[in-house]
Amino acid sequence: MKIKNIFSDVHFIEFENHNDDRGYFRENFNYKTLLKNQLDFTSVQDNFSFSKKKGTIRGLHFQTSPYQQAKIIYVLSGCIFDVFVDIRKDSSTFGQYGSVELNSENGYVFIPNGFAHGFCTLEDNTQVFYKVDNYYNSENDSGILWNDVDLGIEWPLDKGDYVLSEKDSTLQNFLQFKEGINLKS
Repeated sequence: MKIKNIFSDVHFIEFENHNDDRGYFRENFNYKTLLKNQLDFTSVQDNFSFSKKKGTIRGLHFQTSPYQQAKIIYVLSGCIFDVFVDIRKDSSTFGQYGSVELNSENGYVFIPNGFAHGFCTLEDNTQVFYKVDNYYNSENDSGILWNDVDLGIEWPLDKGDYVLSEKDSTLQNFLQFKEGINLKS
């Protein structure tokens, strides 16, 4: 695995495949390798999403303290435009976002606590697998509107091509989040 920082403590982990005539084998997750690279991540819950349509938006989601979640996100099939927004109030990149395109061949992303996360599917029938380091808690579930003008996220498709849940289309905007911020740094 090759690990590189791509945005304020967010890391991209590139797969290393061992190829032969049958196909390939790879190690997707290795705690020792992450720890050696100063990424102390212990998974306690695995999540999976399946999106039927290209243009499906999921996010921007996060959980408030004490249920914040660091995440490892990788794609089993299909392709996503993955987005992470720094919501750590004392961070030099607070309110800024980064993004990376993920597919089943290129690797995965490690997103630490203190980030809102979301993605847009770039293909039909996309499957995404998440490892998280804290349990889901509905009382601490929150999010920020995916197309908030203050965040200015440059989503990859035309405006009319997105599919959202009712929940994701009615999340708070970034200004409302900032006014009610209660996250620990």
